[in-house]
Amino acid sequence: MAENAELNLPDGQTIVLPVITGTENEKAIDISRLRAETGHITLDPGYGNTGSCASAITFLDGENGILRYRGIPIEQLCAGSSFVEVAYLVIYGKLPTQTELDKFSADLNKHALIHEDMKTFFSSFSTQAHPMAILSAMVASLSAYYTEASVEQEAENLDLNAVRLISKIRTLAAFSYKKSMGQPFIYPNDAFSYCGNFLRMMFGVPAEEYELNQDIVDALNLLLILHAEHEQNCSTATVRTVGSSHANIYASVAAGILALWGPLHGGANQQVIEMLELIRAEGGDVDKFIAKAKDPNSGFRLMGFGHRVYKNFDPRATVIKAACDRVLETLGIDDPVLEIAKKMEEHALSDEYFVKRKLYPNVDFYSGIIYRAIGIPVNMFTVMFAVGRLPGWIAQWKEMMDDPTHRITRPRQVYTGDNATDFVPIAER
Repeated sequence: MAENAELNLPDGQTIVLPVITGTENEKAIDISRLRAETGHITLDPGYGNTGSCASAITFLDGENGILRYRGIPIEQLCAGSSFVEVAYLVIYGKLPTQTELDKFSADLNKHALIHEDMKTFFSSFSTQAHPMAILSAMVASLSAYYTEASVEQEAENLDLNAVRLISKIRTLAAFSYKKSMGQPFIYPNDAFSYCGNFLRMMFGVPAEEYELNQDIVDALNLLLILHAEHEQNCSTATVRTVGSSHANIYASVAAGILALWGPLHGGANQQVIEMLELIRAEGGDVDKFIAKAKDPNSGFRLMGFGHRVYKNFDPRATVIKAACDRVLETLGIDDPVLEIAKKMEEHALSDEYFVKRKLYPNVDFYSGIIYRAIGIPVNMFTVMFAVGRLPGWIAQWKEMMDDPTHRITRPRQVYTGDNATDFVPIAER
């Protein structure tokens, strides 16, 4: 039996609105007819209570710490899958067979190179340019090389463009880093895995063979899986919004990268390291900063603790903590900043103040520590986030385009400016 909600308006109007129930029993009131039938709209700054779409990709339950891609718990994917396999799952809605996975992997190898002309673009950027600025510009420029990416031709070319994006983004990211370091580009090599290839392009040099550390490869693989999808966050909503105008997938993803760049979104793990560096610079007294965090008048905020969506714990942090401990132990790094991080973690997991307020270390806390440990510079942290999130952006763009009911995104507003006012000539002002 269909459920409905009845809305009684101040002017005496009444409207019956259908209630939509998701597969996990989530409830939504469908207000799509509200303005047309009553002249009213809803006001929801930040869209915190607004469902912008129906999606079958990701289920997120913040109250109970649940994250699933296509129904599969994140913990199971991290334990038994690879980033390439998860990318296929997220985009196509099912786990690949061995034959499908082999073809997908081979296609990623095939398309790892970028057009040689694009290398000249890197020389045009300042050595001080942020890697996210470079990455977004380079991804947008891909549409100039692959003109069949237009929406009109997207149906038959999405598979090809998806592979191109997932493969080339690591090449573009690594080249962005090499540009900032003044080092020569290292071309991809089909003999390496997806993550191994990326690490080699980042840290390899022409003068010597690059030796992979499997623990680092595994940790990077895990981080990319954990970042692959996360429902309707700011950058994903941006990809959908831009794509709704029928912008091609490269332009839509470039917009998502720019949204991710914001410090309130993808910059959180960078802020973790900056906080730890601050504590180190002021003597490394963790207890002092713990006390400041507890003082509401100090103005000091703990970065990487708690989460806006996950109210009890971040399921991604539970998985990544073990990997973080393993990487630090394997590498045996003597880094005072990482020692400070361990002390902060101990406080958060045992101090009643943090436990009571559920200020647990989240995925950004641990990912920042891992990236620092394996040598990725702070300004590349958000780039790594983008590399991981790409399958989710592609899947969301694809799902929207496959939906026959999708429309161009066009929110309304409540106008609060002046009423009709006559123009005054400049001589009389």
